[in-house]
Amino acid sequence: MHDLTPITALGGTSAQVDTHVGVTCREVPDVALASFAARLGSAPAAAAVLKKALGAAVPDVGKAVRATLTAFWTGPDQWLVEAPFDTHETLALDLAKAANGVASVTEQTDAWTRFDLSGDGVLAVLELLCSANTRSMATDDVTRSSIHHLGCFVRRTDDDHFCIYGPRASAGSLHHALVTAMHAAL
Repeated sequence: MHDLTPITALGGTSAQVDTHVGVTCREVPDVALASFAARLGSAPAAAAVLKKALGAAVPDVGKAVRATLTAFWTGPDQWLVEAPFDTHETLALDLAKAANGVASVTEQTDAWTRFDLSGDGVLAVLELLCSANTRSMATDDVTRSSIHHLGCFVRRTDDDHFCIYGPRASAGSLHHALVTAMHAAL
């Protein structure tokens, strides 16, 4: 029998938390992620399935919805869906069953990693990290931007709180960029 211990994207047994001058970078390993993409000719039916799963309207271009589940738009008729891992470990499987062939659903939990940046100086940090106009983003706005040569999603959840989603395989590089920008900006 194997004795396996789960680790975070940064290789720890618990989330990495870094704070500098009032800004905190927190690794968020406890989320389940799944991509949800309508199949050709099935966009209305797929949107209806996602709407039911979310318990809210499907997010539009550049937007996120936080309800029963969280989802944000990633492309035409495509969304990334997020939920607490403890209660939704089978998120992708559950969505695929609900979709019943009208959408392609792919497990993304181990493909993406999430870091939360929060604090009074978070906008100054983000200005060093990416070209996204984060100052003009409203709550639940989402954009795709390059951070440290990595394709990332930036989601604003509050005035001083952003979620950064990046490739899990590059979690160490992304974390280094986030913490370096915190030290450089503040």
